[in-house]
Amino acid sequence: MAIRTRRTVSRRLLTFSAFSVLIVLPLYFLLRAQRFFVQHAGNTVAQDQIAFAYTNIHFETRTRYIPRIIHQIFHTRHDSQNETVPAIWDRARHSCITLHQDWEYKVKSRDFIEKNYPWFLTKYDGFTFPVQRIDGCRANLEPLLYYPAWLTDGGRGSLSNNILGAKPNHPFWVFVTESLLRPSWNYHLPYFTISFETGQWFLTDVWRRYHGGLSNTEPVLDRVMMGSRPGSAPWIFFMRAGGSWWSLDSAWFLWIGAHLFAFSFGVVVFLGVILARLYRGPRLARVVVACRMTYQRIYIDKDAVG
Repeated sequence: MAIRTRRTVSRRLLTFSAFSVLIVLPLYFLLRAQRFFVQHAGNTVAQDQIAFAYTNIHFETRTRYIPRIIHQIFHTRHDSQNETVPAIWDRARHSCITLHQDWEYKVKSRDFIEKNYPWFLTKYDGFTFPVQRIDGCRANLEPLLYYPAWLTDGGRGSLSNNILGAKPNHPFWVFVTESLLRPSWNYHLPYFTISFETGQWFLTDVWRRYHGGLSNTEPVLDRVMMGSRPGSAPWIFFMRAGGSWWSLDSAWFLWIGAHLFAFSFGVVVFLGVILARLYRGPRLARVVVACRMTYQRIYIDKDAVG
């Protein structure tokens, strides 16, 4: 009886643990992800609107906040000491140089961090997945200099971290760099780890927290739209050659983002089936045992009957 009781307790504990994992894990990721699928704070501005404002509003009525400096970041995936830019990225880089010949141009690498931000170097070297991404320019970026701080929004949930702009020492970017020092998790999936550690989900969360701390008198920031869906506003200033850090799980999550309702419905059905089997399994076993204990076989002597 004691052995049977211990087995029953162990089975119930295992069932409870399975229930907890199947319920808590999806809820955790849904709670983490739901903040990326809401209307983001700040002003939404399309690239054609920016170009129109630059062409039609007199310069004396506007303030140019951002200096004429282009910063591009390069970091090889496998060798941080190798600063040779591959051909595909070099073409994108030169597209910006050609359109801005009177601008200052800087390429940032690990040496830049080491010389200017030594306090951040340990954290920088400790990032799980080094990535590279260089975006190119379609047109001169002068019209974007009249917005104090902005980033891009692909219109697919999270904000983007591919192209960023701000005046020097803007408080938002001070807040971003301070947030980078927080402890980070390794989710063992490149897409999740990169996105939450320094990528677009990280930046979206910082954007949300920054705007949540603003007073009613402080200005909100701008989101420059870079949507790729049919009907999205046209791209005037940028072209993109990136995604070198993507892996197999990146394709999965991109598919999920494009079919969010179908995926959510499938997850609910799947969890319902699993939970039903976990719940009915022990009950079915008890019914079978009860039947075996209730009914006994009756053996009939054929000779006696005859």
